[in-house]
Amino acid sequence: MVSIPRALLPRPEQAIFDDLAALCVSPGYIHAIAHFCYRDHVIGFGDVIRGEDYAKLFSLDRLIRTEISTLIGLMLRAPRDLTLPDEKTLQSYLERTEVLLKELHEALNEPARAALAAAFADPSGSTNPFTGAALLREPIFYGAESAYSSQYRDLSVLKYGRDGTWLAENKGFSAEDAQKVVTAISEFLSENLLKTLKSLKGLPTEQWTMLGGFGFTAADVVTGAGIHPATVDAVLAAFCFPDDGNPTFTALHEFNAVNAFPILKEKDGTYTLFLYASLAEALYETPFYWMAADKPYEATAMTNRGLFAEKFTADRLERVFGSTKVLRNVDIWETKARKKKVSEIDTLVLFGDRAIVLQSKSKKLTLAARKGNDLQLRADFKGAVQDACDQAMLCSEKLISNSVTFTDSEGNEIALPSLKQVYPICAVSDHYPALSFQARQFLSFKTTSVIQTPLVCDVFFIDVVTEFLETPLRFLSYLELRARAGENA
Repeated sequence: MVSIPRALLPRPEQAIFDDLAALCVSPGYIHAIAHFCYRDHVIGFGDVIRGEDYAKLFSLDRLIRTEISTLIGLMLRAPRDLTLPDEKTLQSYLERTEVLLKELHEALNEPARAALAAAFADPSGSTNPFTGAALLREPIFYGAESAYSSQYRDLSVLKYGRDGTWLAENKGFSAEDAQKVVTAISEFLSENLLKTLKSLKGLPTEQWTMLGGFGFTAADVVTGAGIHPATVDAVLAAFCFPDDGNPTFTALHEFNAVNAFPILKEKDGTYTLFLYASLAEALYETPFYWMAADKPYEATAMTNRGLFAEKFTADRLERVFGSTKVLRNVDIWETKARKKKVSEIDTLVLFGDRAIVLQSKSKKLTLAARKGNDLQLRADFKGAVQDACDQAMLCSEKLISNSVTFTDSEGNEIALPSLKQVYPICAVSDHYPALSFQARQFLSFKTTSVIQTPLVCDVFFIDVVTEFLETPLRFLSYLELRARAGENA
């Protein structure tokens, strides 16, 4: 066996994280964050948007949102120092940050290398190296975004529409108010970043900083949102970082409060927002935790969350197939007497000799799973995906069995056609990191000549695919081709 010199082995992840933490609280480091955010997350274009304008978003050297959120969270572990460093110091911050982030990525990849080595050394070939939670921490952290910012922003209104009374009484605003505020912040910052960039012209390079481009005032938002100042203040306060030193963020996969509260309030009363996408996601995700913390309301919040997922996916399928082909809340009974319910389908689409069985879930990937707990990772996947898949497959089997009775939401019996293809779909309502990758490793199912490989996705994917494949034949063709591709999809 070849031994690897100790000097070539990756440093422990926590040691790298601690070095990064020490760097991020350096005087004026906030200007380094502004530089990275402008360089890697702001798109400039002329009169016409071109594909090459977006090329930098695909650069391997670009810092992704989870990396920059990590930098912001670490910076907030100490009081903010807004002093602009000299050019040499700022450049050293930038270079050292990128070196440490690359080293951190290598450390996160180490479990994968070890698992692959073990798999190659297994003569039976039965070892699957991709099922360990430690290995999955890398794709969970570095995985692609689940949704566009506009989806987080606009779907938040649908997600919390049933919680309007609670929001008004406990937070002082509605879901629609929050959406307007977030939209106004985005529009103002787009103009402010350009204004800040133009203001640098003619200044000595040692005075260059984009920090001001990420700033705004409550008055700026009131003007853009067109709602009462008190309501704007309430929304801003709800998503402001508490400036408590971010005490929980002690390791890479511990809770980083800046993800839930991405707006920073400065001592002069102005605000800073580095990543609009983080605010949009917080708008979609964070209110549920407020409601869950209210124990008398928790059950209602959970119910409303599930209803949102079911209604939204059904509405989107109706966009493609029409209301007469989409059945909601379908019950399956053992006999026509309807004394024993076998199962239920959230959304059933019947189109010719094809059927779609869609089951929605509203469970998340927990913090323990993100940290590398194997049992919790599998438990989360079971609750969020496998249970929905099992139910979808069972219902699919019943569709072609001719041995049970189906009724719609009004209790009317459904006359089923002779089905040649059934497409099960499992959809989760929230961002579930590395969902497709996890489905390939963990999902258990059995197909037949009629029942196809299940599609595992989230509501954001359903939103996009029904936008582009807006006719039944195109949508069904996609499901057919994807099912044929199987694990290669």
